[in-house]
Amino acid sequence: MAPAKSGSRNGLIIGIVAGGVALLLLIACGVGVFLWYQQRDGGSGGDLSGLVNYRETNPGALSPDHVEEPVSYPMSPPVGGPHFQRWQNCNGDVYTEPLVDGNAVHSLEHGAVWITYRPGLAPPEVGKLIDRVRGLAYMMLSPYPGQSAPISLQAWGYQLTVDDADDEAIDAFISAYRQTAAIEPGAPCGGGNTTTR
Repeated sequence: MAPAKSGSRNGLIIGIVAGGVALLLLIACGVGVFLWYQQRDGGSGGDLSGLVNYRETNPGALSPDHVEEPVSYPMSPPVGGPHFQRWQNCNGDVYTEPLVDGNAVHSLEHGAVWITYRPGLAPPEVGKLIDRVRGLAYMMLSPYPGQSAPISLQAWGYQLTVDDADDEAIDAFISAYRQTAAIEPGAPCGGGNTTTR
């Protein structure tokens, strides 16, 4: 009789362990789905209702061709289209001078989010933008003369404008489109152009 009790005890232990593993797998799947849903919808709860999706409204403007001559983009700042051979460094790079559009657009092709601000934006506001960019791969920041909105965010085919650096939509845009908007996934953000206009 003793061996039978030992066998049923072993079976019970195996059942408990198997049940625990199954429960952990269900929890992991649930967390994964939750994180995916947050990433898809912007993650931080910011309002992306003002997003302009040029992939839907003007896909013809988003040609990935490499060119040598400057391009006249239909949106300002540009969110995609023909661009120069060299990309702009976008590994958390903060530029204090405007960038060459053709280089910046190439970075968007690689999956970068390019935050631009209207020259004259208050230094504390610029500082908040710097904090969001510095040290984060596939991110860059620069002023953009002539920009109508105080702050604009660009990823390949997507654009969002906001009025202040505390807007939660900034983090939502970064979460949703940094690297995921790439049309050359895995392309580098380092080793590119570092000069400005």
